Amino acid sequence: MTTAVRFDVPAEVAFDYLVDPRNRPQWQSSLRRIEGLTTEVPAVGQAWIDVTAPGPRPAMETTTFERPTTWTERGTWRGISAELTLTFVDRPGGCAVLATASVRGRGALRPLGPAITRAAGLAVPGDLKRAARILSERASEQ
Repeated sequence: MTTAVRFDVPAEVAFDYLVDPRNRPQWQSSLRRIEGLTTEVPAVGQAWIDVTAPGPRPAMETTTFERPTTWTERGTWRGISAELTLTFVDRPGGCAVLATASVRGRGALRPLGPAITRAAGLAVPGDLKRAARILSERASEQ
């Protein structure tokens, strides 16, 4: 699954907001809160637990951190693993955020991978649009 969303803020602003797990409950619809954040500053190796509305509590970790262009997280929960990469591209008047997500299941959960990836394709664009609105409103208040 790949999608792109336009942001009316510079790539650095979008990057800093989106990659900080503490901001995620503000814009990610399925996320209620995070727990167990291992470091205050986002970086490779930062880890936390997502507490989701549906119930799963995946262990998350930042695996790529190249400010302000690329960030990747990996999440695991039981026999499911997921990866989300955000790529930030400067555009006139702001930036575009490209999101690429994939989910894989192991063993008996293997068939769930493609179905969850498709579901992410429905949720991720809306979540990123919500984040873009939040940042746009913040920028207009300044």
